[in-house]
Amino acid sequence: PLRLRPLDIEELAFHFSEKYSEANHCPTKTISKNTLTALKNHPWSGNVRELENTIHRSIILSGNNQIIEPENLKLEATQSFSHSEITAIDSDHSSAQHTNSATIEEATTLVGKTVAEVEKGLIIDTLKHCFGNRTHAANILGISIRTLRNKLKIYNDQGTSIPDHGDHSRTAI
Repeated sequence: PLRLRPLDIEELAFHFSEKYSEANHCPTKTISKNTLTALKNHPWSGNVRELENTIHRSIILSGNNQIIEPENLKLEATQSFSHSEITAIDSDHSSAQHTNSATIEEATTLVGKTVAEVEKGLIIDTLKHCFGNRTHAANILGISIRTLRNKLKIYNDQGTSIPDHGDHSRTAI
């Protein structure tokens, strides 16, 4: 299992960071030490594919930041940090305060929206980011292609414009 090969996790994470930074037309993002620790401590039941999807998603979620931080990973609840680890993460990085204020600002824009509205926006934005490629979008979102297709059918029935495959009018996430 991947969790028993921590050196492989680190090397693969760097590889996927380079691969998906290039694929998303952004400079190669670095991975913080705390992020590497979080990656090495995760159980990786999905092995390499799960790690690849996690790094790809973190490239997108890190936005304009050049460093992938633990909060960009969005690992399942099996990975948790103690209060002292969170404090260490905040004090160890000079950009932590900026990242926290950006996170608060993003959360404020979500206030008043339903979960369904937020989910719909995330799915449509991710699909735009992937130029309409549903398989790629489903992998990034961590959902099955069937679930994505079902949700897109509902959104289409509601009159929402769904990006077609090859649609290059992508927006930044």
